[in-house]
Amino acid sequence: ATEGFVDATLAQHLGASLLRVFLALIAAIAIGVPAGLAIGLSTVGRGILDPIVEFLRPIPPLAYLPLVIIWAGIGETAKVLVIGLAMLPPIIIATAAGARNVEPNRLNVARALGATRAQVLRLVVLPSTLPSILTGTRIALGAGWSTLVAAELVAATRGVGFMIQSAANFLATDVVVAGILVIAGVAFALECGVRLVERLFVSWTRHV
Repeated sequence: ATEGFVDATLAQHLGASLLRVFLALIAAIAIGVPAGLAIGLSTVGRGILDPIVEFLRPIPPLAYLPLVIIWAGIGETAKVLVIGLAMLPPIIIATAAGARNVEPNRLNVARALGATRAQVLRLVVLPSTLPSILTGTRIALGAGWSTLVAAELVAATRGVGFMIQSAANFLATDVVVAGILVIAGVAFALECGVRLVERLFVSWTRHV
């Protein structure tokens, strides 16, 4: 924590890893929520996007790594992209499931009161789907955090995964164990953070 390892302290390694994970999460939510809504609400969207998601979902994110390096280089973009690809399917699938399960009576009441399609989507569908989106986010964070270590093997100079791999090469067992404990602790903290958001914003559900 004070002297550091491979030219960076533990805080600097952790900060680099968290930045990659959160950038990937923002991108996955920005793409995954609209895609999930399209699958859940539109037969056309389901017909176009659902086969793509189901085709890509079983493929391990690390299998994309060679293609990502070819297309995006070896910089930060490649690392964020690999992590984002791991996060995207859970968010899309959870959002689609939530959109399909919106209470029909709510939709009918909104339409009867003269709500436009945009208002129905914003005031009825999105609030009703939010618990599912948060559940997908919890799963996505776990998937992204577990992909982080491998993503940081690509020309990284900082990151918890990079630190662990470097320590393993030098047989520095204490640093490896410390890195594993940090990864587990951060994953637990992220899980608690998402659960807290659920309690604050969707307390009317039974999600825990």
